[in-house]
Amino acid sequence: MYRILIVEDDAVIAAEVKKHLESWGFEAACVKDFQNVLAEFAAYSPQLVLLDISLPFYNGYHWCGEIRKISKAPILFLSSAADNMNVVMAMQMGGDDFIPKPFDLSVLTAKIQAMLRRAYSFAGGTALLEHKGAILNTADATLTYQGEKIELTRNEYRILQVLMEQKGKTVSRDCLMTRLWETDSYVDENTLTVNVARLRKKLERAGLTDFITTKKGVGYLME
Repeated sequence: MYRILIVEDDAVIAAEVKKHLESWGFEAACVKDFQNVLAEFAAYSPQLVLLDISLPFYNGYHWCGEIRKISKAPILFLSSAADNMNVVMAMQMGGDDFIPKPFDLSVLTAKIQAMLRRAYSFAGGTALLEHKGAILNTADATLTYQGEKIELTRNEYRILQVLMEQKGKTVSRDCLMTRLWETDSYVDENTLTVNVARLRKKLERAGLTDFITTKKGVGYLME
């Protein structure tokens, strides 16, 4: 089932679109916090985004640019500002299509179906993991925070992936070493400690303090 994120501040339009999409078998969610659209995008990890231009705090162009830094999910702009300048701007910022308001729901559905076919006929969706505003893209093993990419080694990526997948749970050192062993590089207790320490310093330099918590004698945790 494809997930669609609706970024629309008109609650009536958002609810109507959500209800219609669900009747077609899609899973849909409406953004609630328009100051943190990227965090909601990462948490929901949709296969397609419906994006209005006029939004509180930051406009749709801003959020389109931010989403494009971490994902190639199709973005369909919905806006009453449908003059040529806005259509061109939407495409230049990374949008895939544009539907002027008011629109017919059947036309919207047809556009969405076509975009999903083009985007996912030969490739799966992108899995995103989010914690404290940091977004780990498991498709290309990149970590992004506040629009900046943080370079990770293979072991650092594996450690983050396991901890973010198990967010809120303590992950044992044995479990982490088992996952790192899958990379075909031998990892002992000391090597794991060194990797975690280096990763912590790297995250702190990027502004991510207290990102990984140590549970002494047990393992590590992302709270």
